[in-house]
Amino acid sequence: MSKNLKRRAIDNIHFSIGAKLITIISIIVVISLGSITVLVSWMFRADLQIQAEEDNFEMNRRSTAEAETLLANMRSNSRVFIQTAAILGDRKNEIDELADLFFTENSQIAALFYFIPGKQEQLIINSSFFKSRDIDEQLASPFFNNQRAMLSRAVRGETIILNAAPYFSRAMLALLYPWHNDGVGGVLFSSDNLNHNFGFGVNQSFLINSGGDVLSHADFSLIKEGINIANLDFIRSILDTSDKSRQELLESDFGIMQSIPREANSDIILTLWNRIKSAAGAVFKSKSNNGEIKKIKQYVAFTKLNTAGAVVLTTIEYGRIFEGINATTRRNIFLTIAVLSISIIFIWLFSKTISIPLKSLAVAARNIEGGKFQIDLYSKSRDEIGVLTSSFNKMCSALHIFGRFTNKEIAVKAMRGEIKPGGFSKRGTVFFSDIRDFTAKSENFTKAFGSEASNKIVNWLNNYFTQMIDCVEKTNGVVDKFIGDAVMAHWGTAYTAGTPRKDAFNCIKAALMMRKSLYFMNKERRDGDPENPFIRIGCGINSGIVTAGQLGSDMRMEYTVIGDPVNLASRIEALTKPLCADILISEDTYELISDLFITEEMPPVTVKGKEKPVRIFAIVNFAGEPKGPQTMSEVRSILGMSTPNLKTVDVNADEKKYKITEG
Repeated sequence: MSKNLKRRAIDNIHFSIGAKLITIISIIVVISLGSITVLVSWMFRADLQIQAEEDNFEMNRRSTAEAETLLANMRSNSRVFIQTAAILGDRKNEIDELADLFFTENSQIAALFYFIPGKQEQLIINSSFFKSRDIDEQLASPFFNNQRAMLSRAVRGETIILNAAPYFSRAMLALLYPWHNDGVGGVLFSSDNLNHNFGFGVNQSFLINSGGDVLSHADFSLIKEGINIANLDFIRSILDTSDKSRQELLESDFGIMQSIPREANSDIILTLWNRIKSAAGAVFKSKSNNGEIKKIKQYVAFTKLNTAGAVVLTTIEYGRIFEGINATTRRNIFLTIAVLSISIIFIWLFSKTISIPLKSLAVAARNIEGGKFQIDLYSKSRDEIGVLTSSFNKMCSALHIFGRFTNKEIAVKAMRGEIKPGGFSKRGTVFFSDIRDFTAKSENFTKAFGSEASNKIVNWLNNYFTQMIDCVEKTNGVVDKFIGDAVMAHWGTAYTAGTPRKDAFNCIKAALMMRKSLYFMNKERRDGDPENPFIRIGCGINSGIVTAGQLGSDMRMEYTVIGDPVNLASRIEALTKPLCADILISEDTYELISDLFITEEMPPVTVKGKEKPVRIFAIVNFAGEPKGPQTMSEVRSILGMSTPNLKTVDVNADEKKYKITEG
């Protein structure tokens, strides 16, 4: 073996002095402060748990008192009115005056219903209530008419509280109660204040009736949807128990999966399933990020009201109880890191002979990563740093020689490593746009400017692309690539607005922004200007499941999307010219946003690989937007496009053949 290749004793480094110092100081700091952190957590965790139980139960008692007071006041006040109205008999003017005074003092009451045996049913409506909330007061009468079964139960002596929000699209409750001699009274009132107070703080309260209907909750969507949770095991146990109030620590997914009727239509099952899971996740905060219901642990306190068998439940997540002690633990960890960092700094001050050479080695390592292999390092020390410096010099010499026999870029990539190609399935919306008659415009540039035509075209296109890309980026879209004068972009792939519906909306919004931008750009252009000709574009949009990711070779990659929805979007864009439209969308996109935009259905399109003609829709404007075009005829007039008189259009988008039948 060569003498130069023999290992020296100093090369065998087991544990350096610097490492020993740092390790000893780190152990001391971590053990000392870590012990304090553990002791504090252990001592206070039990106390926090007890306090949290008491606070949750106390919050439940307060919520119960508030709900009880509201219901009692509604019943008491309405009974006083009904009693007075019964005494007044048929004196309508006096009853109207009484109603005005009553509703002035009880503005949260929407309507009163009562029936006294031997007399006609009466419905007194607070018109100002309905008007201030933009509700049709005519809905009140059919609402009570639809509650005949409940009114019959009230006549038999039962007090019933109902959720009226699904009927009026507002947070409203209806209280039905028995009246003297087989009569019945009812009051319809707002529960906005109750919903607001129930959602305050870390404790969440909600009110249910004896049938399991959610009557009041901070999340109005649960009330509006008329969610019923009587099928949950622990809710049934609460409704069936004789206990007035109790608190339990529960860990469950609340049996949501058992609430779906298996004999229903499959599409209805899927829709109902998702809505119930979403609602349960909002009520009990049990929905995970991927949409699946997960088991969580929480304290659930309940108290039964004296009115109508209603129950107030108050919950708090078990993990929220220990946020304070967890914050203290985090602060102690930060303190440990700070003390440890200061200790390391002091060690560094006494270890400059180590740190300075290490900095030089770090700079040399970065240069090697950048492909610079000719590096000269020098060290006087004969310790570990000296050995490392010598090894670096030998490695740099070897890499420099290796670089003469192969491509330097390949060597650098080999050292860094490459990201493996791959993709993921995403539900997104794909967009293609193209400039109309671009070839003819390019030829005009050549005729007008000769050898300078290329620069003129690039400047003209760059100005156009700048405006279009701004529209894409402002709507959270991703510009995939430029294909000559064409633009490909997609939404809901690299990042999403939250739902496929929102992503599709953003895509079409970007297309409408492009239309507006081009309109004003063209207004500033002069007729016949060879350097800045008018631009008209066609946009094709389709939604579906695509494969998105970094695609390409080991030498070149790009983030893009592929799949049948992409191909269809490109074909739809090609149809804008024969259909005389600037923005066309597929049926899949239309189903996502049909209520958000004004659209006109185009003639069906025959596409290769599809058994049936594809339905195509033209985008006119935002739904409900008074400004701008309201029909495709107006769009064509504004953009200067021709107006075809078409009955059907048989289009093979793959072969670029269009068979048009005049209407």
